[in-house]
Amino acid sequence: MTEIDLQPGKKVYFASDQHFGAPSLKDSKVREQKFIRWLEQISTDAQVLFLMGDLFDFWHEWKYVVPKGFVRVLGKLAELHDKGVEIHFFIGNHDLWMKDYFETEIGAKVYFGKELFKIGEKVFFLAHGDGLGPGDKGYKRMKKLFTNPLAQWAFKWIHPDLAMRIALYLSQKNKLISGEEDKAYLGEEKEFLILYSKEKLKKEYYDYFVYGHRHLPMVLELDNSGSLYINLGDWISYFTYGEFETEFELKTFEA
Repeated sequence: MTEIDLQPGKKVYFASDQHFGAPSLKDSKVREQKFIRWLEQISTDAQVLFLMGDLFDFWHEWKYVVPKGFVRVLGKLAELHDKGVEIHFFIGNHDLWMKDYFETEIGAKVYFGKELFKIGEKVFFLAHGDGLGPGDKGYKRMKKLFTNPLAQWAFKWIHPDLAMRIALYLSQKNKLISGEEDKAYLGEEKEFLILYSKEKLKKEYYDYFVYGHRHLPMVLELDNSGSLYINLGDWISYFTYGEFETEFELKTFEA
């Protein structure tokens, strides 16, 4: 478990599922500029920033090549790091192919699975959320393929122009960005991340379960335990983010 000693007057921020690049670089530019305004706003009191996955609609790193675009977002994140803000990046299902670019160029720490953090006296269970809980067997099989070292080795030999075209087409064709079904709350007995969190809570207590992936902003107390399930929403429809100083709050930027 990683412990963070939060300094007086400082805060921890959380954001997820920006999907920059979708449906095109041009069309996502407005959302990108809004996110940059948010990063500028939090720079005054942020000690830690958690990016909880799917910052891009597709991301793949070749040895000497990274996807075109996003220079303003990447530059602003590097600026925050240079000012002393800790940046923790949890890969999502759209940036499974991240390697060391964020660590070497921005200074962020990258996580490929769930992690525990203790901030002050509160314990956080953090993950992007894809592939957790019951069901969704089709995606879980697909994730095994996409994370297979042999499959990744084969993909990197495709010319980046063609590889990006294929990947972006599949991402949008399969509605992986955010479909209409993501806007409906399914109830505690059907929301797979809620079910997963309840099972974890039976074994050990966590103050907060914080996820992305689901795209629907939610704060829910689990079984009257005091433990909160939180989904951060997205920067496509909701522009929501998490803020923690002594208690967690889910807020909307430029509502």
